[in-house]
Amino acid sequence: MQYRKFGRKDWRVSEIGYGMWGMGEWAGSDDEESLRALQTAVNLGCNFFDTAWGYGKGHSETLLGKLIHNNPEKNLLTATKIPPKNFKWPSRREFTLDDCYPPEHIEEYVEKSLKNLGLDSIDLIQFHTWEDKWVEDDRWVKKMDDLKSKGKIMGVGISINRWEPWNGVKTVKSGLIDAVQVIYNIFDQNPEDELFPACEAQNVAVIARVPFDEGTLTGNLTLESTWPKGDWRNTYFVPENLTSSVEHAEALRPLVPEGMSMAEMSLRFILGNPIVSTVIPGMRKLEHVRSNIGTSDAGPLPNTLMAQLKEHRWDRTPTDWSQ
Repeated sequence: MQYRKFGRKDWRVSEIGYGMWGMGEWAGSDDEESLRALQTAVNLGCNFFDTAWGYGKGHSETLLGKLIHNNPEKNLLTATKIPPKNFKWPSRREFTLDDCYPPEHIEEYVEKSLKNLGLDSIDLIQFHTWEDKWVEDDRWVKKMDDLKSKGKIMGVGISINRWEPWNGVKTVKSGLIDAVQVIYNIFDQNPEDELFPACEAQNVAVIARVPFDEGTLTGNLTLESTWPKGDWRNTYFVPENLTSSVEHAEALRPLVPEGMSMAEMSLRFILGNPIVSTVIPGMRKLEHVRSNIGTSDAGPLPNTLMAQLKEHRWDRTPTDWSQ
């Protein structure tokens, strides 16, 4: 495992982190299997774990808490998220700070997360939704400063809505946050336009989420793909999205080098950008943990292939189904 600096924080984070949404409430999740996968990741050098209260109403956080207490000798970094008060994802332009993150709500859910984790302090607390206009309302800043002074949180971040990397640039430039979490992958390259330069200038860490485009970039998605009843992907891969996603993935297939999976190529594309601090694939199976973490030691993709992948940028606009 290779490690990178996490923005202005004095942390060395594994460049392959662990996204824990899938083990919070996705269909087919099994706690024992999840804990084995998490422990395997620790054994292989992963030290950054991203969860949220919203992943199973704290269930994913409790799993992370068990992992940390099972590894007292390890310096494992905890990143979790405060849900919006109105419990609506994604945020919309008309939502106010009072709708989503009034100070008392922030404190309430930090306390809930601390209890779920069984910890006295959270390394990185993030807003699970964000509107850039909220940077002008300093009540959230004062509350975060208060929680920092009490030692309950160490760093602050925002998670940007799907396909809206512009909707965080002002906040990054304000210097008030330590990290930004954004969708970045072979298709979603638009954070490179404005967001990444702002992060570089302000020394703000970048957490790259959704590296496989919800499964499209694993190369396993087909027009016949189905998921268990209640699985979130049923509402995301509606026919309109499923068809275009498969078409874009198939256009990539001829570029996958012999002996490499599309998933490995996708992760190594992201790691090819030095602005990225860590990428957080969702992992529930042991074989996925091993293969994803293995990409860290594989090194960068050839420059020629990187240039070819750049041509597969796919700019999309949020819709009702994109959530």
